[in-house]
Formats: sequence, structure tokens, C-alpha cells
Amino acid sequence: MQQQLLPPKLKKQPKLLKAHEDTRVDPYYWLNDREDPEVIAYLEQENDYYESLTAHTNDLKEELFQEMKSRIKEDDSSVPYKYNGYWYATRFEVGKEYPIFTRRYQMEDAPEEIMVDCNLMAQGYDYFNLGGLSVSPNNKLAVFGIDTVSRRQYTLHFKDLETGELFSDKIENTTGSAVWANDNKTIYYTKKDPVTLRSNNIYKHVLGTPTEEDKLVFHEADETFTTFVYKTKSRKFIVIGSSSTLTSEYQILNADNPSGDFQIFSKRVRGVEYTLAHYQNDFYILTNKDDATNFKVMKTSETQTESKYWQEFIPHRDEVLIEDIEMFKDYYVLSERKNGLNLIKIVRWDGSDSYYLPFKDETYTAYVGTNPDFDTEIVRYGYNSMTTPSSVIDFNMRTKEGVIKKEQEVLGGTFNKENYVSQRIWATARDGVKVPISLVYHKDTELDGNSPLLQYAYGAYGYTIDPYFSTVRLSLLDRGFIYAISHVRGGEYLGRKWYEEGRLLNKKNTFTDFVDCSKYLIEQKFTSPAHLYAMGGSAGGLLMGAVVNMAPELYNGVIAAVPFVDVLTTMLDESIPLTTGEYDEWGNPNDKEYYEYIKSYSPYDNVAPKEYPNMLVTTGLHDSQVQYFEPAKWVAKIREQKKDNNLLLFNINMDAGHGGASGRFESLREVAKEYAFLIDLEQNKSIIEKKG
Repeated sequence: MQQQLLPPKLKKQPKLLKAHEDTRVDPYYWLNDREDPEVIAYLEQENDYYESLTAHTNDLKEELFQEMKSRIKEDDSSVPYKYNGYWYATRFEVGKEYPIFTRRYQMEDAPEEIMVDCNLMAQGYDYFNLGGLSVSPNNKLAVFGIDTVSRRQYTLHFKDLETGELFSDKIENTTGSAVWANDNKTIYYTKKDPVTLRSNNIYKHVLGTPTEEDKLVFHEADETFTTFVYKTKSRKFIVIGSSSTLTSEYQILNADNPSGDFQIFSKRVRGVEYTLAHYQNDFYILTNKDDATNFKVMKTSETQTESKYWQEFIPHRDEVLIEDIEMFKDYYVLSERKNGLNLIKIVRWDGSDSYYLPFKDETYTAYVGTNPDFDTEIVRYGYNSMTTPSSVIDFNMRTKEGVIKKEQEVLGGTFNKENYVSQRIWATARDGVKVPISLVYHKDTELDGNSPLLQYAYGAYGYTIDPYFSTVRLSLLDRGFIYAISHVRGGEYLGRKWYEEGRLLNKKNTFTDFVDCSKYLIEQKFTSPAHLYAMGGSAGGLLMGAVVNMAPELYNGVIAAVPFVDVLTTMLDESIPLTTGEYDEWGNPNDKEYYEYIKSYSPYDNVAPKEYPNMLVTTGLHDSQVQYFEPAKWVAKIREQKKDNNLLLFNINMDAGHGGASGRFESLREVAKEYAFLIDLEQNKSIIEKKG
């Protein structure tokens, strides 16, 4: 069969998009119809083109896949945690893709009960994901959500854990999780708008009754908000939350009274965020109220919950971001961030002791883990760094002794943490701000400007990419790559202000930070434009799209995974899933000021006749977060205008959505594709340089 060497030709069907007396012409708007056979045919042609041009790397892809898989323990299991008399764990079996959810009564070595074996339930599906497994207070029943399309629309199922029987009750189009009232028969769950996929309704279902009779408990009318429901750790209250990017509101109901009505905790105030934790007869509120940019903790009684009654418990600090608070009988635990680094602070309620857990690495990730048990002296936390595999540690808050319950095994017999070097450096952005970069590389890698370097970033929603360990990444490090995470503005690595400086009318700071980090890495001889690669996904894919428009000459290759690249058109279309909830992040382009600002950086709108780096773009046909047609249009437009012979490849997973393949190992094949793309580019570059 002859290889297909020419990219697919895509017809133009110009559509005029008008707003604020401005007209844009979108020749590929027609691609947004997932049901159109012509659209599917085009996507399949792109996949064929990808396969043709990467066929010579098939052996490398398989080598990488087997290599990555060989480092992972197949018959693995999580560290059990105790909740309501049972020890819960998740385990995997050799040769199987999906988890098995188990529990043991009272003792960790008691006979195992299998609650759900996802390998059995996944049979016959190309995609399978189980989420939100929740056990009733009497330990007899379970509810969980199943998604077999990868559009994050879950069907709730119920199971009798004593008999193994699956109930006939099924509830479709939910977020996948549900909350039990204390009567063991009433559950609360969140349904999604079938078009926009916004989580906007909370329903109540009583087991054994027809689901069409479920009562609507709350409807979130504000299209910029989503709603959710959960139970406090104290198990006393069921909580309905409503949140937008910048504002939150909660309603509470005693879990013993499912026939009661929810009461507003404190009414929403634009720009005020808060979350709740319950202890004894009081609520503790983590909030940015009163301009507490990095958040503070306030306290109020169960009976007086409006914000006017809140009293300061832990004050705001300019240099420390408070990220979370965890309650125990005798202690509370604070998750903090200072100068980009995670801190865990343990405090006795009676004030007799207060201290931070000691962490020694220069750059690392530490987090409070799963701690559903309230009456315990043990706090479970996780720790890893870019050179140190993940550990789960049980720490006795009274004796201050820690026990490593599990350390991530790196199989294959070749890994030695002493072979790798990790450090944190600071690049100076064009406005003088210092931007941190976390680096890891093999100790034998030369830092002479000729080593390949993969620079990664996300930079949105205040989401922080911490410096973490990855067994998969070893396949790059062992081949001489340096891996760098640029902690650009838009994340929250350096506190809440770091996020504020990378959103709305400050969004371009995210892009220029990344470019300035690239320039600094080149100046410091970590790499050069001939060997520098960039990668980002989703909102990080938007970052990639902006960067290749702004400074394409800095990169030999770029990977844009499920990229959000048609920002202006999407943000103007309220029928597209999740659009309205994004206004506080990107701005509402129905406002002319935001329209013009977004248009000035939106990757699709700024494609121009120029040379672009080699690029691999990926997406999923069923993506609910970033619709497949955004990267599809973007690729077509770049193809039409680019003035180079570099690769532009578009690979579509026709069975998956935003998160890619669902199987434990199958997802590694997607990573192998990405790494093979980078390694192949680097090998070709090295050959050319040697010939030169």
C-alpha cells in the first residue's frame, strides 16, 4: 500500500462571525458537527496521514510503551484507609487495565470483599471509567457512576454489597458522584445540562422509587456557576455548593433529616470565595473575604452561619497561601504554600503544640492524602520530588513519628535516584518578575546548550503543576532530555496574586512568561532553539498555540494536547459546553474590551503566514472540555498559511475524550506517541547537525 504523504485537503465553507462591528471569517466552522459523515471522514484522513508520516517510528513507539509499562507494577494496590469500620483499597491485577475496588472489615488482614471489579464491567466498551464510589452509612449499599463515552456524563448505579445485586435504579447524565443521607436510602446527586454539560441541578432520589419521581432540590440559575453536593467529614451535614471561578456559596442540611430543606450558609458575594469544614459545633471557613488574597480561616457556630458572624481564626499572610484545612479530633492540619513550596502544618486544638513537617529537597511536592477517619492521631500525607518516587506516609501527630506505608516501586532494575539531578532556577520575565522553573535531568546529560529539553506548563485557573516524580518521564531523561516545568503566571505556584496576574486582561503574562523561560533556558546553556521542545494540554494547549504564534523560532517541536485554541468563537457561543462558567477566567467577549483582548491572543485568530515549528496536535472526538473541532480548525488553518516544510501532525482518539484512553496501560500508548515524536525530531536534528 502506498504511503499517504500529502495532508488531507479540507473544503472551505466560509462563515461570517460578527460582534462589536468586527467581522471574522471562519472557513472551517462547519467542522463542529460531530454527526456529519464528512467531518468523521476528515478526522480519519488526518489519522491516516499521521500514521503514514510516523510509520517509521512504530518500533520506537512500541519500545517506549513496553519500557514505560515495564517500570510499573502490574499487581499493584493502594494503601488501605479506614472509614466507618472498614479498610478500603484499590488494586490491579496482572494483564488487566482497570481497578478493583475492595474493602476488609475492621482489620487490614481480614478477608477481602470485592465491591466492584471494573475489568468485568468494562467488557465490550472501548472506553470505561468508574467514578464517585460511595458507601452507605450502614456499609450495606454502594452508589457509583459509569462513563462509557468519555464525555464525563455518568450514569449512577446502585449495588447491594451484601448480596452483590445491582439495583434496577439508574440515573443518567450526572457528574458521577452521589451523597448518602444518614437514613441509608436517600441520595443527593448532580445532573448536567444535556447541551452545555453545566452541572446545574441537585436532585434527591430514594432507593426503590422511580427515578422520574426524583425531587429537584436546587437549580443553579446563574449560567456562570456550577453546583455540586458533598458530605462534611463530621458526617453531620450534607452540603450543596455553587461556585464560579471567583465566587462561591453553600447550603447545608442535617444528614439525619433528608426530608428537610437546605439552608443558605452565607449568600454569594461577587469575588468572595469560601469553603467549609465542620468540627464539633462550629464551622471553619477558608475564605478570601476582606481582601484576604492568600486566604484566611474564619470560624462560626452552626446556628449563625452568615458571614457577618464569622470570626477570624487564622489570619491572612501576604507570603503564605492557605490551600486547605483538615480536621481531626485533637488536631487540625493546614496545607500551605510559601515561595512555591508545599508546607504541612499540624496544630493541636488546645494550642499546646504546633509545627511543620520537615521537607529537605530543593523542589518537591507534598500533600495531605486521604484522611476520612476523624478520631485518629494519624495524618496520611504524600511526598515526592522530580527525582524521588512517590511515598505514602502515616505520621503520628502526637509522637511525631512517620511510617512509610508505601513507596512507589520503579521496576526494571535500572532506576537509581542518584542518577538524576533536580533543581529550581528563576528566569526574569520581560516585566522584571522572577518566574520559577523546576528542572530534572540525568547526571550524565551535558549542560552545554546541545541537549534536548522539553518545557512544560499549564498556567490557568490557579491550578499549580507541582514538581512531581514520573516513571514515564524516565524514558526521556535516560535518552538525554532535560525536563522543565515552567511555573508561569496563571497558576498559583507563588500564591493567589500569581494567578490574578495571569487571567482576564493579564492573560498574556502566561504566554510571555513561557517564552521568557525558554529564552532563559537557552541563555543558561541548558538547550538551544534547535533542541528545545514545548508541551501543554487543554488550557496549556492554548499556551502552546499562543507561543507558536509569538515565538515559533525558539522551538524545534511543540506538542499541543487537546488544545483550547479557538478562544474567541467558543467564548461567544453559550451553547458550547462549559462556556459560561469560563467568563471569570478569560473574560466575557460580549464586552468589547474583552473581545478585543481575547482576539489579540486567540491562537486560531492569530495564525499568520510564517514558519512554524514541527507540531503534534492531539484531541479526542468526545472531548467535553475542549471540543475536537477547535484543534481540527486550527491545524487546517496553520496548514494553509505556514511557510515551512516542518511536520504538522493531527492525531484524534476516536473513542475518547479530554483525558484520553481509559485503560491503565492503554493510556501509555498515547504518551509513547508523544515521546516518539520528540525523540524522532531530536534524532533527525542530530543527524543533520553531524552532516553539517
